[in-house]
Amino acid sequence: MILDGDAGVRALLERSTTVALVGASPNPARPSRGVFEALKAGGRYTVAPINPAVAEIGGVPAFAGLADYAAAHGAPDIVDVFRNAADAPQVVDEAIAVGAKAIWFQLGVVNAAAIAAADAAGLDVVVDRCIKIEIARLLS
Repeated sequence: MILDGDAGVRALLERSTTVALVGASPNPARPSRGVFEALKAGGRYTVAPINPAVAEIGGVPAFAGLADYAAAHGAPDIVDVFRNAADAPQVVDEAIAVGAKAIWFQLGVVNAAAIAAADAAGLDVVVDRCIKIEIARLLS
């Protein structure tokens, strides 16, 4: 279901405990690193970086893909997508395959086919919002 209102997004954030951040960067200047660090520091969520190019980010072991994450920890509650919009369909396919409950497309990550596929598969879907901003806005 596409969550486009505050109530649905708030409920998702409240019931979730794990976030797999696809496209997390070790570069502190990248927005994905800032969001990763904020989620990690907030203490509300267990966050894991998904990036095949690095072994860890901020002291947290990174996973090459969602399948590797799920093999170690089970399905994530939220898959947070910090990838190019063209890559979103592949991330959705991986999220569905591992049994993720929700997919969150960060600001600017808008791909109609990926959104439709995630919705059709029964995932909760948040589009074009920043999870860090929404946590501060809706849960503070």
